[in-house]
Parts: sequence; structure tokens; C-alpha cells
Amino acid sequence: MPPRPLAIGPAGNAAAHTIERTRTARGYSQRQLAARVTALGRSMTFTALSHIERPVCRCDIDDLVAIATVLGSTPQTLLASPLTPPGAAGAGEM
Repeated sequence: MPPRPLAIGPAGNAAAHTIERTRTARGYSQRQLAARVTALGRSMTFTALSHIERPVCRCDIDDLVAIATVLGSTPQTLLASPLTPPGAAGAGEM
């Protein structure tokens, strides 16, 4: 079986944009958010955060939880696409 490409799909792209929008709405630079995530015990550089937001690389679930915590949000909120209908999987509480 050939290796499956690791392309970032629609959910990953939506999460990347939501992380960036939430970060800027909270007034954090990428360096500030990365430093706060690191202070929580999840090592992150601003370059890694930039790669998540662009999206150049996938966001690890542990990174997502730490980013959500620093942003005062939840992983579910960061994963919910603005186009996800209410009550659909991935929108708010499951």
C-alpha cells in the first residue's frame, strides 16, 4: 500500500485560521502565545506556531489543547469551522 499523503484537510485549515483569528483578537503576537504555551509545559517556538497558523504543518492534539487553554478557549471551539452547522459533529459540545 502506498504511503498516504499528509496533506492538511478542511478541518485542519479551519482550525489554523481560527487559532490565528482568536490569537489576534486576544492581542497576542505569535511569540507571546508560543511563550505562554511553553510556560504551561508544552514546548513551542513562534516558528512552530507560525507553521500551524499558515498551515504548513499539522497541529498536534496536545498543542491544540495548550493553545486553547492559553487563549481561554476550548479545543472544540478552535476546531469548529464557521461553516459547521450548529449541532453537527465538531460544533461546540459533543
